[in-house]
Amino acid sequence: MLGNFLHMLYNLADTYFLGKIGKEALSAPSISMNLIFFMIVFAFGFSNAGTTLISQSKGKNDRGKMDFYLGQMTSLILLIAVLISFLGIIFTDRILMLMHVPPDTFEYTSDYLRIIFSGIPFMFMSFVLRSSLQGIGDSITPLIVQSITVGLNILLDPVLIFGLGPFPAMTVKGAAYATVFARIVASAIAVIILVRGRKGIRLRLHAMKPDRKAMKLLLKIGIPASLGQGLSALGFTVLQGVVNSLGTAVIAAFGVGNRIIGVFNMPAMGISQATAVLVGQQLGARNHPGVWKVVKHSFITVFVFITFGMSITFFKGSSVVRFFVNDPEVIKHGVMLFKIVSPSVIFFALFTVSTGVLQGAGDTKPIMIFNIIRLWGLRVPIVYLLVAFTTLGAVSIWTGMFVSNLIVSIAGFVLLSRGRWMYTINPDEI
Repeated sequence: MLGNFLHMLYNLADTYFLGKIGKEALSAPSISMNLIFFMIVFAFGFSNAGTTLISQSKGKNDRGKMDFYLGQMTSLILLIAVLISFLGIIFTDRILMLMHVPPDTFEYTSDYLRIIFSGIPFMFMSFVLRSSLQGIGDSITPLIVQSITVGLNILLDPVLIFGLGPFPAMTVKGAAYATVFARIVASAIAVIILVRGRKGIRLRLHAMKPDRKAMKLLLKIGIPASLGQGLSALGFTVLQGVVNSLGTAVIAAFGVGNRIIGVFNMPAMGISQATAVLVGQQLGARNHPGVWKVVKHSFITVFVFITFGMSITFFKGSSVVRFFVNDPEVIKHGVMLFKIVSPSVIFFALFTVSTGVLQGAGDTKPIMIFNIIRLWGLRVPIVYLLVAFTTLGAVSIWTGMFVSNLIVSIAGFVLLSRGRWMYTINPDEI
């Protein structure tokens, strides 16, 4: 949970300091967030596939297989990273035009995105470190690395944004440079830790040579989840285009609101990842009662955390938004967002745990289907219809978020209760 929270602080630090410049500068990371997620979603899918295979190998007490799958995952993810970085830098402006980014924030967003894309390979090495070590049950080491680099990012943000000391004021570019430099440091630390192999798993050069069977297994687990997340992220990007058409104040409220909800949803994401690891280890050891015990306690823990967080956003939404940007119009839209969306986030946080269970079992096709339905089957059509045929304005966005979160969460609970996902992968085939 703390690791995910620190990861979110990269964006929150940018949001806080750029908010002091104005809503135009603040909109750059807000617009960029969904697009960047869309571009890196395959790294998430394949790193999670690596976690599944490493955790099940851990359950079988097979150290050789753990190192082997680390090497295979690393090769695949670095190849994707270089490709995404290259394409992202080339097509940034064309994509932003398709997203109808307002003229007053277009240049800010373009500068921010190009710099962030240049640092994608370094970001991906951090994914490799976190996925591999979490697969063997070590979440402390990735947390320490993130603490160092997030602290560095927060220190560099005001220096490079406002121009302190010998550094010139670079505004939005400064925020991006601070993030990329911090990720370079994180990547270097990750390589050192994994090559030394003192944490229970080691990155070996010979294990990085692509193996047909291993790659096929990584693709089998990773592609459905990646496609689901990718199409979901594309839906968020399309949705961002609708948000952009409603004005800079709505863009800023949408960006701040999503980040705050993301922060409070961090416990759910952390518990979901822990659930995937523990479910994988229990399935590798063929301990099905242990699997259900993990699921039960995960749901209880997440319910407590998310109910507390959403109570804050529901009742104190104005104070939360004002902390980032003190603009009356932005605050008005942000308060309405929190009032409508917060209750549904409780259900969606529990659904996030369900996806962790399925990920640990290697049953990622339902994750793909749920992600597609959530955005393309529900949220995008609802928002477009409400914007086109009603005068609700920004409330159309918040309503689509509420309905899509609620329906997909209920569907996920029904699937999880059937228990068929426990038999997706035969431990003897890993």
